Amino acid sequence: MAERKQDWNREFEDPISLPGGRKLLTLKDTADYITKLPKKESDLPEWQTAIQVLLLCSRGGPTMIARIGVMRALNRHVERVFNPERKDHHWGKRKLKRDQRKFLSTSTPASRLTTRTT
Repeated sequence: MAERKQDWNREFEDPISLPGGRKLLTLKDTADYITKLPKKESDLPEWQTAIQVLLLCSRGGPTMIARIGVMRALNRHVERVFNPERKDHHWGKRKLKRDQRKFLSTSTPASRLTTRTT
């Protein structure tokens, strides 16, 4: 099987913003950034994963995978917290047409309720 040529000039769909304001636009920018990291930091599992997916993308994989890997490594210290107030709930606000038809068909018409005397 022939190995694909590496293309490090591929751009991300959305640039990766770094804490200092710099942006990583291409796979090469990202590889240069990672190689300049201190060894202690680049040996962390999150950065090792980012390096692996970056190599995968350079051989033709989707750039979104590399972006996700680098973003996870950059934000590894950020704890995600669930905020229940973030979104309003819409439970009970919406009634479906199919449910309205059921209630209409099960109700008895007023003409049936009157008693006939003959």
